[in-house]
Amino acid sequence: MNSAYDWIEPELNRLERVGWYRTPKIVQSPPGPVIEFNGQRLVNFGSNDYLGLATDPRVIAAAIQACQAWGVGSTGSRLLSGHKQLHEDLEITLAQFKQTEAALGFSSGYLANLGVITALVDSKDLIIADAYNHASLKSGAKLSGAKVYEFTHGNLEQAQELLSQHRLHYRRCLILTDSVFSMDGDLCDLPKLLGLAEGFGAMVLIDEAHATGVLGPTGRGSVEHFACQGRSLIQVGTLSKALGSLGGYVVGSQLLVDYLRNRARSWIYTTGLSPADTAAALAALHLIQAEPEHHQKLWQNRNLLAQSLAKLPPSFPLKLLPSESAILCLQGETILEVQAMSQALYQAGYWVPAIRPPTVPRSRLRISLMASHRPAQIIGLVEALQAWTV
Repeated sequence: MNSAYDWIEPELNRLERVGWYRTPKIVQSPPGPVIEFNGQRLVNFGSNDYLGLATDPRVIAAAIQACQAWGVGSTGSRLLSGHKQLHEDLEITLAQFKQTEAALGFSSGYLANLGVITALVDSKDLIIADAYNHASLKSGAKLSGAKVYEFTHGNLEQAQELLSQHRLHYRRCLILTDSVFSMDGDLCDLPKLLGLAEGFGAMVLIDEAHATGVLGPTGRGSVEHFACQGRSLIQVGTLSKALGSLGGYVVGSQLLVDYLRNRARSWIYTTGLSPADTAAALAALHLIQAEPEHHQKLWQNRNLLAQSLAKLPPSFPLKLLPSESAILCLQGETILEVQAMSQALYQAGYWVPAIRPPTVPRSRLRISLMASHRPAQIIGLVEALQAWTV
């Protein structure tokens, strides 16, 4: 008799044949602009630690002090024994930073999206979503049971058509989008999206994972970037990127947060965020506001790279995708081409991950900038890319 698990090995073989098979690489050093893989030092362009705060001594000290004061784990759900003063302090600070009435912390950004979406809509409701949304938004939409219609990436005219056709047939409507699309680096047109939602009586949820600490004059995200403060929307984000820690959050009205405390299953039935992660994120939030030079340096580095990539010769085989964020992507024709270039950069001393299907429809190199990169490291990356065309 065949085993019920016999299908796994052939499926893995198929993934390997089409270039979709992936394995993690062990990093043998702390995060930063230079990391170590297998004994080789590489300039790191694969990190989401945009402001370089994951290794800031003050953020580390805050995590250590929290462990000493509160222990390693929260040990329970926030509605049982897991709610600490640290959680309260973080949520107050997040709401103030995002200029909203209230905030709610989750144990990861993925859990935040799952919990918020499934609490807001169900089988009686409608979701309109950008086709390039993060996997957590797609998973939340599917788990909610709502009817889901996707519009072509960034095509708000198509989103309007979908709303015109379907909105009246459902109780509630939720529009889902990333604010910064993590595998392209482009932005949603938030003002236009909010105007569209207001015209159809729809809620809007934006995922600020790659915008918080990055976009806007003071790093408050896409709402600040587009001057949409005070407009009705739901912001979900993560503590694990520009804030250098771990966890997720939602910010919005006090009524929204009170409702989610009672209906978001991924918050109610999950152990609270650890004291160390909570304190680290709180320290990072204070640093972002007290030391704007981190944000300024990030954008100096980002602009240097964007200007340098724009000067690559016409013979360069990869296409630079439009970006208004700290993520810049070079798209290739085939998986093998992009993998080969990533490997060539690895040999030259640069870590630039190759992003492949099914994560993206077409393979690309994804370059992410950090405030802690030095200009010489950025210029060196571009020179290594130029060598590919010789």
